[in-house]
Amino acid sequence: MKPIIKTILIGCLVLLASCTQTKKEQKSMQNNRNLTAKEILNKPDYLAISYGGYRKKTRDSQPTLKELKEDLKILHAMDIRVLRTYNVRLPHAANILKAIKELKAEDENFEMYVMLGAWIDCKNAWTELPLNHNEGSVNNAAEIDRAVELANMYPDIVKIIAVGNEAMVKWASAYFVQPHIILKWVKHLQNIKKEGGLDKNVWITSSDNFASWGGGESEYHTPELEELIKSVDYLSVHTYPMHDTHYNPVFWGILPKETKLTNLEKLDKVMDRALSYAVTQYDSVASYVKSLGLKKQIHIGETGWASYSDGFYSMTGSRATDEYKQALYYHKMREWSTENKVKCFYFEAFDEPWKDAHNPKGSENYFGLFTVDGKAKYALWEAVDRGAFEGLKRGKHEITKTYDGKLGNLLLDVQMPLVKNEIMVNH
Repeated sequence: MKPIIKTILIGCLVLLASCTQTKKEQKSMQNNRNLTAKEILNKPDYLAISYGGYRKKTRDSQPTLKELKEDLKILHAMDIRVLRTYNVRLPHAANILKAIKELKAEDENFEMYVMLGAWIDCKNAWTELPLNHNEGSVNNAAEIDRAVELANMYPDIVKIIAVGNEAMVKWASAYFVQPHIILKWVKHLQNIKKEGGLDKNVWITSSDNFASWGGGESEYHTPELEELIKSVDYLSVHTYPMHDTHYNPVFWGILPKETKLTNLEKLDKVMDRALSYAVTQYDSVASYVKSLGLKKQIHIGETGWASYSDGFYSMTGSRATDEYKQALYYHKMREWSTENKVKCFYFEAFDEPWKDAHNPKGSENYFGLFTVDGKAKYALWEAVDRGAFEGLKRGKHEITKTYDGKLGNLLLDVQMPLVKNEIMVNH
């Protein structure tokens, strides 16, 4: 073979191999952009978050598609790949799905999936009529139907449907239902899957407090709950140590032996115990499921820490809420969940002032990692420093740090928890 012909032939073979490899890579990328719920929940690098895009003091003011896209780009920049929503009655969830679809069309590297929530209430919830916790609201069927409709409209985005949000825990006295109500709708959705009316890879769950999943009092340990655990594809468990700094502060406070540490060292110890408390609640659910002889994946559907409060968690209360403690909890929880292959839908992305509109300084308004006007709280300062949000805005505001990035000023707002006395420690 002449050298020139040989060179041309080798060049063609290399080009062909390159084209074949490129096609394989493209196919692999496409497959990687349409993962199943099982794959998503078991990918530690796919961070998850609870998301509401409301910027006003009422949900009557729905976020625009442009505003939702702003938020989605910000979350994508911090490696969020899975969002959790809460109801489908309002336009919000459907608009999020539409925004994701359009962003995917605009940018082949944009990837986002959704855990779609269907809100469940008891009969007469939010009315003046007597509540009936043994019967479901007449609105529940429409919520479930709409969730199915949206899942089928956006099969490459909706990967999980959650039946209810804290709908079984008894302290949700305004609307909670008995487990048989949740069970009814979970089985309904599983049957739709079997009949081909829903993608077979969509996972069905309910997102509820750890106690509702059997990790708390024995009053929750019912045959209906056991059947529900058998029926869901995985358990979505909520744990909130921050709330229990007031309601059950057994883990909260500085130990007497820690009083000689620096304040930052004390806070690190305190927040280590907050994380351990959350993990204990997670483990209590796992133990209950194991006691039933069942095997189910268990992930965290909600956990978070408010950055401000004028109530139970303020200076006159447990002294739990500030941006420094929030950041410690966020990073410790992310580290633990990643190491243990537990998907954590951290609560939440942005502050939402409608949550407690009548009490503007209430903690419910301040669980976001971003303020309403797009300032990154301390948990995300490092992401700002590395340029993760460069060129992104929320409304008219670029993504900058709270406190103008001055840690000294932030620390002035940090309240030290009280020292636990020996009686409390021994107790």
